[in-house]
Amino acid sequence: MDGNNMGKCPVMHGGNTVVENTAIGWWPKALNLDILHQNDTKTNPLGPDFNYRDALKKLDVDTLKKDLTALMTDSQDWWPADWGHYGGLMIRLAWHAAGSYRLGDGRGGAGTGNIRFAPLNSWPDNASLDKARRLLWPIKKKYGNALSWADLIILSGTVAYESMGLKTFGFGYGRADIWGPEIDINWGNDEELMAPSDMRTEDVSNPDTMYDPLAASHMGLIYVNPEGVNGNPDPAMTAKYVRTTFARMAMNDEETAALTVGGHTVGKCHGIDADIGPAPQGAPIAEAGFGWHNPKFAGTANTAHTSGLEGAWTTNPTQWDNGYLKLLFGYEWEVTKSRAGAWQWEPIDIAEEDKVPDATDPSIKHNPIMTDADMAMKVDPVYREICERFHKDPAYLSETFARAWFKLTHRDMGPKANYFGPDVPAEDLIWQDPIPAGATEYDVDAVKAKIADSGLSLTDMVNTAWDSARTFRGSDKRGGANGARIRLAPQKDWEGNEPARLARVLGVLESIAADTGASVADVIVLAGNVGIEKAAKAAGYDITVPFAPGRGDATDDMTDADSFDVLEPKADGFRNWLKHDFVVSPEEMLLDRAQLMGLTAPEMTALIGGMRVMGTNHGDTKHGVFTDNVGALTTDFFVNLTDMANVWQPVGENAYELRDRKSGDVKWTATSADLVFGSNSILRAYAEVYAQDDSKEKFVHDFVSAWTKVMNADRFDLAA
Repeated sequence: MDGNNMGKCPVMHGGNTVVENTAIGWWPKALNLDILHQNDTKTNPLGPDFNYRDALKKLDVDTLKKDLTALMTDSQDWWPADWGHYGGLMIRLAWHAAGSYRLGDGRGGAGTGNIRFAPLNSWPDNASLDKARRLLWPIKKKYGNALSWADLIILSGTVAYESMGLKTFGFGYGRADIWGPEIDINWGNDEELMAPSDMRTEDVSNPDTMYDPLAASHMGLIYVNPEGVNGNPDPAMTAKYVRTTFARMAMNDEETAALTVGGHTVGKCHGIDADIGPAPQGAPIAEAGFGWHNPKFAGTANTAHTSGLEGAWTTNPTQWDNGYLKLLFGYEWEVTKSRAGAWQWEPIDIAEEDKVPDATDPSIKHNPIMTDADMAMKVDPVYREICERFHKDPAYLSETFARAWFKLTHRDMGPKANYFGPDVPAEDLIWQDPIPAGATEYDVDAVKAKIADSGLSLTDMVNTAWDSARTFRGSDKRGGANGARIRLAPQKDWEGNEPARLARVLGVLESIAADTGASVADVIVLAGNVGIEKAAKAAGYDITVPFAPGRGDATDDMTDADSFDVLEPKADGFRNWLKHDFVVSPEEMLLDRAQLMGLTAPEMTALIGGMRVMGTNHGDTKHGVFTDNVGALTTDFFVNLTDMANVWQPVGENAYELRDRKSGDVKWTATSADLVFGSNSILRAYAEVYAQDDSKEKFVHDFVSAWTKVMNADRFDLAA
């Protein structure tokens, strides 16, 4: 990941969404909490008790794949297939669904079926993929709730490859659908779709200066502009952008080259000189959800429009073969324009037998084409060397591509525990963040007793458990306490984990794990629970924090350390810490962290209040610790925050004092991540609930519930 953008925006600006004629539109700088409530269970028509994993058990996988294979060559009059085969279209659908994933924050990707909704359903790069989804509708209708759109979209591309001759690596079901747009994803602050790359880079000549966590060169594209950077053909420059964008999707050079070659081995681009209508999100109601109306579409494949480029990459676009590399290396290429006016490359003096049959009339032949990104595979020395190996060894290409395709389409599903079905590969892949099974047959109470007698402080126990678990990202289901990777590189050295304190605490907990047969991961979580039970008791409540044993301990060999760098917290409002100042506010970064962990606004509020009074701030700072009874799980944070005897005064950048209104004496200090719970009207409403005299016990139970949710967020085995 690029280190030059650390001070840039890692999350969405300005409260995430501005809507005119609403409170958000009138006051766009107000904190918008909607990201914590998006895709609420009330929006799910299947109801809160629906479990997709249970529904999948009813799925007839063999019949489904036969139905999809038959669909590939069942050309429809309303949207005819190229050469009578929908394979290229379905591969593009699956590819573009998966291709929005980015490693930086784990968001995007195919795991939720989000390509059905704006903005993705209306991006220029996804032109006419609305037709692909409608072609799949009869199959979705047939299998109903036993098959999600998210699974069906990816499966359609995988079956398409199989139908054209590729031996795929496998497939895992398990992607549950969402039922509305994902508003938490920062797709960029570009002023318009396809705005120049200048809008998202500090230096257009250096794609590594593209603002994190963005991965595409333009708003509205999955990767790079096929015509060249900012629409200017230059394969050498495009190669730089290809390398950066694919790296930000967790792909290395070999995987990138394989995906480029294999992705363009089949199918074609479509471009026609016509005034194409608006995308689905802006189309008239009579279009029935379709977009990109093409007035020159004549019901034939060769009059369709998608990207504006026109042509196929290979001589046999419905067959998995080595034709792409044969043509790329076999001819010299010159830049030209498609009939729609888009820049593309065509071969010079191509032999007639290497030309491509027309998608509708095979008696007509056309030149094959290459995009600027394709030419990058020939021009860039690293990509060229890889592609030359592929050219000499087609079996090597097939194997490498099959694995890369599997990674592309499954990366955001998290560990294999989330995979379901008969085609899940047996092999454990390092990018799946494998974790061995942990012990369950040990004496939990005995472990807790040893922790309590260990001499560790309450903050030692709670902070270590929190720091271990807070890395979880619901976006791609990575991170979390399971695996105890907090004791491995790079996590053990992260500034936010206070390495010296962490090493001391882990030394104690690892010894307890060795003595009791429990995993270190379980002992870390149990230590946090012991600390909370101690804090609750200090507040007058005897509780037992729920615990489920079975976490395993990952090893260095199971950990792709480089890919874990992106999980490093740059801020943690729960522990009142910023690594450095950012363009966005601390409270917005708090929302981003809470959303990634799957928390609601009330859960976030309860956790903040409890963490503050227990004194768990990073570096033991006193900001927001609005209590004289530190270490007790009381409602003091909320009581003093809402007490009108106190007045707030700014005293520096993100620094405030709470003073006695009459005397002027300083009582406490705070940051905006504290005071937002008293200033934002929604968060204040939650804070007032806990500040009430009758909410002391409720607060303890709510805090414990939210804490347990965080500790178990990555326990996919519990939900299986």
